[in-house]
Amino acid sequence: MPVVVVANPKGGVGKSTLSTQLAGYWASRGHAVVLGDADRQQSSRMWLSLRPPQASPIATWSVSLDGLARPPRGTTHLVLDTPAGLKGRRLDEVMRLATRIVVPLQASVFDMHATQQFLVELADRKKADKVPVGVVGMRVDERTIAAEKLRDFVQSLGLPVLGYLRHTQNYVHLAAQGLTLFDVAPARVARDIEQWRDLCEWVDAA
Repeated sequence: MPVVVVANPKGGVGKSTLSTQLAGYWASRGHAVVLGDADRQQSSRMWLSLRPPQASPIATWSVSLDGLARPPRGTTHLVLDTPAGLKGRRLDEVMRLATRIVVPLQASVFDMHATQQFLVELADRKKADKVPVGVVGMRVDERTIAAEKLRDFVQSLGLPVLGYLRHTQNYVHLAAQGLTLFDVAPARVARDIEQWRDLCEWVDAA
């Protein structure tokens, strides 16, 4: 079963945005998706409470990294939104679950250095060679110098950049309705959907 874990120990980098959008993508493809939220803020779980009944269904998952409940019967795809400060035993628990790990990262020198140790720690885990890790640039224009520096930084660690998601109010407005890019007419969000193409192909290979 594909299990995509969205992780970065730094707060405010876009984990919940990525988690909800990935769940929405798989739901739009007709999969039986469960979205788990291990973050104390429970942003993803709150977002699910806003989701309208006519939208593609996404189930909740009772999650604590100290003990995970079984996902609902019939689940085919899992997305897990993780908390800030993820490390040690809790990170090991995540690694046991994951078939893919997505790391959101903003293109600032502060975020890159704060995330570097986490990426190194991931690479040192026992299961690291079996769990592909990819990075997504958040709130960034891929044509900028900042994006170029982000790409160079990630590639220096031997990881792929799966895409760059621009800073747009589309995510904000849709999240307020419990929706994702994949729940609305493609023409309305065509530019953003295109930025998700490589990331979607990557998680589908899980």
